[in-house]
This record gives sequence, C-alpha cells and structure tokens, in this order.
Amino acid sequence: MEIVSDDDRTIPVKASKMAQILALLLVRRNEVVSSGTLMEELWCQNPPRSASTTLQTYVYHARRMFAGEGISARDGEELLITRSPGYLLRIDDHEVDVGVFEELVMCGSACLDRGDLTTGLLKLEEALATWRGPVFATVPTGPILDDCVVHLEELRLRALGLRVETLRQLGRHQIVVPELRSLVTSYPLNEFLHYQLINSLFRSGRRAEALKEYHSLRKMLANELGVAPTSEVERLFQEMLGNDRITAGVAASPVDLLRSVRPA
Repeated sequence: MEIVSDDDRTIPVKASKMAQILALLLVRRNEVVSSGTLMEELWCQNPPRSASTTLQTYVYHARRMFAGEGISARDGEELLITRSPGYLLRIDDHEVDVGVFEELVMCGSACLDRGDLTTGLLKLEEALATWRGPVFATVPTGPILDDCVVHLEELRLRALGLRVETLRQLGRHQIVVPELRSLVTSYPLNEFLHYQLINSLFRSGRRAEALKEYHSLRKMLANELGVAPTSEVERLFQEMLGNDRITAGVAASPVDLLRSVRPA
C-alpha cells in the first residue's frame, strides 16, 4: 500500500496489518470505525488475547509515520484520532481515489438522468481513469474490506456499462463493440452487457452477428440459470427479426436501460 502526500511524495506502508487498518479507515474516512470492527477485519472471528493492545500499537505506529512524514489534516491537526468506540481518519473525499471515483460516477449518472449525455460520458470516463488496477491489490483483506471490494467492483461495472450505453446512444456503435466483447468475456452472466453488445452489433449493420450473440446468450442463460432473457432483450430480438412495431417514442436513458436489464 502507498500513500501519496500533498507534495506528491510516495510513502510505502510495509506493515501488512497497518496497511489493512489504514485501508479500512480510508474507505470509511471521517467516520468512527470501532475497535471491534477493526479487530474483525484483522483477525476475523479469531482475535488473539492481545488483539486490543496490538491494535493500539498499529495505530501508534501509523501516527508516528504520519508525523515523521509531516502529514496532517487540512487544518494542521492530527490526521488519525481516537474517538470512542474506535478511531477516525480525518481526510477530504477528493484526497482519496475511492472518494473521487464514487463522486464522479454519481455525477455522471445524474447527468445521464437529466439527458446530458456528453457531460455524463465525460464524468464516467474521468471516473474510470482513476481506476489503477484491482482494489487493494497490495493489501491483505479481511471480511470488512472484502465487502468494500465487492461494492467498488460493482460500481466500476456500473460505470463501464453506463459509459458503453452512452456511447451507443451517441451513435458510436462500432467503437464500443470490441470493448463489449471483452466485458462479456469477463462478466459472462451480466445480461446488460450482452444486451449492449447485441444492440451495438445490430445498429452497426451486423445483424447476423447480433443474432448469433442473442442465441448464445439465450442458451447460456438456460443452461447456467434456467431462465430466459429479459423482456428488453426479447424486444431487441423481435426488432432484429423485423417484428418490432413499437419503434416510436423517446429513447430510454442509459440509466433506465441499466435498471431494466438484469445485471446478473
């Protein structure tokens, strides 16, 4: 784990348990994280008898590291403080990559809800640009951080889906096909991504390929889950066959489509 200071110095955190504590406090910045929660993260359900004292020691060393590197809160006060029943890390959202990522995704989604596709796309691409690899790749994770990883991975997948759907609605079908093929391979049970791939192929004039992808999806859902494609996918299939008579009206927003297609 690395911490980047205000002057762009990179400070490695070599002690794995201390990195684990700081990662959880960063994810829950400006929130009191109880000692019990931190001990559960470090030792799951089997804390040693010395767990409380050991936790205090890790926190002490974290404070010494911050002090030695001249890192403090914006107001110059201590960054890591004790507050019953645990500890709190005082840091602004924009100073943490996770905070920046979450804010940009929310902002992008809100823009798309308002119909501002261009700004929404820009915000989503900014959000995805902050993603530097697997979450906590160099930090050991316990049950609490594991839940954080799942949340962030799901949020990233949502951002990817919205970005691709926005590009498609802007008419850039050919551009998104290679990316969608990669995403479908990585997330084979995500029906929304399959829907986007089929739709992009169809809108690009590649109906035969789109139909092949539809039948592959239908077979996979039946074999793996025992279900049929959603109504949105089936409507697209009927349109590809020339049977869709409901073509008028306002197009659904990327956010609405994401909600209507099952993201398995």
